[in-house]
Amino acid sequence: MKSVLGFIGLGIMGKPMVRNLLKAGYPVHVYSIEERDIREVEQDGARGEISSAGVARHADIIITMVPNTPQVEEVLFGANGIGDALGEGKVVIDMSTISSLATREIAARVHATGARMLDAPVSGGDKGAKSGTLSIMVGGDVQTFERCLPVLEVLGSRITHVGGNGAGQVVKSCNQVLAASTMAALGEALVMGTKAGVDPTKIIEVLSAGYARCGCIDIRGSLLLERNFDPGFMTRLQYKDLNLAMELSRGINVPMPIGSMVHEFYKSIMAQGLGNEDHSNVIKIFERMAGVEVKGGAKNHD
Repeated sequence: MKSVLGFIGLGIMGKPMVRNLLKAGYPVHVYSIEERDIREVEQDGARGEISSAGVARHADIIITMVPNTPQVEEVLFGANGIGDALGEGKVVIDMSTISSLATREIAARVHATGARMLDAPVSGGDKGAKSGTLSIMVGGDVQTFERCLPVLEVLGSRITHVGGNGAGQVVKSCNQVLAASTMAALGEALVMGTKAGVDPTKIIEVLSAGYARCGCIDIRGSLLLERNFDPGFMTRLQYKDLNLAMELSRGINVPMPIGSMVHEFYKSIMAQGLGNEDHSNVIKIFERMAGVEVKGGAKNHD
């Protein structure tokens, strides 16, 4: 018999993840601060609740997918949170991207109730969420990980246990520093090539097949050429994740010269009010500096 699941947070990532769990035959109780999101997934078979606490009362495994550390703390321990419903046999899987330092403290509070917790942030964006091919990095004890693995395998194609509580968030910070840095480097390279007179469509075609191939090109390359900045992963979330990485680096005294520079690039994008666009919009910084716009089929000569 399949575990009864709870899912809290029905954003760009959460809704398709719930749909995949429903397709796999899991009963799923859901809650979101946006009622329309609850109604939407109810049409797919989810069971809407009026609070996080309502979700936890029904579910054996409760998944949270919310924006940041304060929201996770509110869902778990705030008014109408799941804390009072936790106990032996319950598991919390936090799939949000939050502070690794706070995660260890949150896990200790969950464990004090008799429940268990995994931190399981994801990579792969909305496409990975829809296709069930997310990369999931999991922190927590091995026994709880093995119990929850069938659920995680519905959501991701690569699930890796990386250590104890907090380790999943540490690896996610590593992922986000590399992803943001790569996206910035891709933007810089495309601006240079376009300004030099080469069609950026050809640049993407070549880069997609060589040593420089990367997820940023595979996922956003064609969309960049269309100047489509509809969010697969919002800039404000990328900026938040870079803040978390900077917090971690300060906490363990690790220099981050490249990460710090990329953090400033995204701060500039945020200052321009573009936080709800896709994080590939970092290219706009380099376009403004070079006086050129990257667009498929266009050639721009200095």
